[in-house]
Amino acid sequence: MEELIILGTGISGCTAAIYAARAALSPLVISGPEDGGQLTLTTDVENFPGFPEGVQGPELVQNARKQAERFGARFKVDIVQDIRMEKNENSSRIFELDLVSGEKIQCKTLIVATGASARWLGIPSEEKYKGRGVTTCATCDGAFFKDKEVVVIGGGDSAMEEATFLTKFCTKVTVVHRREELRASKIMQDKARKNPKIEFIWNSVIEEIYGEKIVQGIKLKNVNSSEIVDFKTDGVFLAIGHIPNTKFLQGKVDLDDHGYIKADKNMHTSVKGLFAAGDVQDTRFRQAITAAGSGCMAAMEAEKLLAEEE
Repeated sequence: MEELIILGTGISGCTAAIYAARAALSPLVISGPEDGGQLTLTTDVENFPGFPEGVQGPELVQNARKQAERFGARFKVDIVQDIRMEKNENSSRIFELDLVSGEKIQCKTLIVATGASARWLGIPSEEKYKGRGVTTCATCDGAFFKDKEVVVIGGGDSAMEEATFLTKFCTKVTVVHRREELRASKIMQDKARKNPKIEFIWNSVIEEIYGEKIVQGIKLKNVNSSEIVDFKTDGVFLAIGHIPNTKFLQGKVDLDDHGYIKADKNMHTSVKGLFAAGDVQDTRFRQAITAAGSGCMAAMEAEKLLAEEE
C-alpha cells in the first residue's frame, strides 16, 4: 500500500514528487506514455525562473527528477490503464491501479499529472521539423523567431492569441485556416484583424513542410479547388488544440466537456484523495512554471489529507 502515487513525469509530476518526498511520503511516480511530458519536445526554455541563460526542456525535467530521487521518490516506467476506488475494512479510501504491465498497485492518495498532448497535423514531414521550426507554443518559442515570418495554423481563440503574441517578435504572421470563417470569439478576431502584421489564408491546409535543416516553407492545399501552392515561411506554429490525457479517468472523476479534470484552486477533484496537477487540469496557461506550481499544491494537499486521516 503506497501513501501516494503520482501519475506523470513532466514538470508538474516531478515537482509534486519533490514536495511529497521531502515530506517523507516516499512517492511512487509512474511515467505514462510520454516520459518527461511536453517539455521533452521543447529546446530552449527561457521563461522558467532561476535560469538567466535559459535551459533545455529535457534538462529541466531531468534535473527535477534527480532532485525528487535525492529525497526518496521512486520512478517506474509503466502506464495506468484503469483506476478503481475501493474501501477497506476500516472504510478508508483505497485507489487500485491496473498497469499495462499487468501489475496492480494500491495507494491512499493519488495525484494525476498526465498532461495534455498538443494536437498535431499528422503529416510525415511534421515529425521531421519538430523543434526545428515546428512548434505548438508561441509563449515558449516565439522569441526565437525575432524578425522572421511565420504561420499559425488554426482558427480558434488560441490561434488568435498565438498570432497576436507572435507579432511582438515577427515581421509577419500569416494565419492559415481550413475554413473561410474563424471560430474565435469576436473580440479575439477583431484584435487579430486590426493588427497590421497579421494576414490570413482561408480554406487551406498544410500538405507538406520542407526545408534543409530547419523549416523554410510549406505547401498549402486549397480545400475547395485542391490547388497546391508554395509558401515561404521560417516557422510553423500549430494552434489546433490540446487533448488532455484523461481517457482512463472517464466515469471515475468529473471532467469538463473537453476532457480536462475539474479541479479547484487547491487541486482537489470531485474524488476525495485524488488531486490533479499540470496541463491535465489547466485549460488556460499551460506553462512550465504554472504546471510546477500546481504540482507543489497537489503534493502539499495530499500530505495534509494523509496527516489528517492518521
